[in-house]
Amino acid sequence: MVNSIVARYTDGRIIKGTSLDVAQDRPSCHVRTADGEMVEVELKDLKALFFVKSLEGNKAHIDGDTLDPADPRSRGAKLIEVKFHDGERVVGLAMRFPPNKPFFFLIPADNVSNNLRILVNREQVGSMSILDGA
Repeated sequence: MVNSIVARYTDGRIIKGTSLDVAQDRPSCHVRTADGEMVEVELKDLKALFFVKSLEGNKAHIDGDTLDPADPRSRGAKLIEVKFHDGERVVGLAMRFPPNKPFFFLIPADNVSNNLRILVNREQVGSMSILDGA
């Protein structure tokens, strides 16, 4: 399946495009940019890899941090807050807490977010905590 992704590097660079080979247990993935260039992305160099609905996004939307108690996505998951070293804060659902791998998936709590899921680099996380609500 082709995924639209936004790769956010620890140095601030951003690469947007599509990928077919993202896996949390692989060291890299390949991204085809809008101009057709194929870029190899080393996951260790990223803050996070965002799987998105649209590469353009919606700058006017601010992701919420609450979860509807009836949201079926929360079954078996923990609602957590992730604070990155750069100050960004994301609230989402994790299937395992604390994560036991260098990279872990987070599903945004806001179900209308442009982000479908986020592959987080644990080395770039300043803190994580469980929130009430899931």
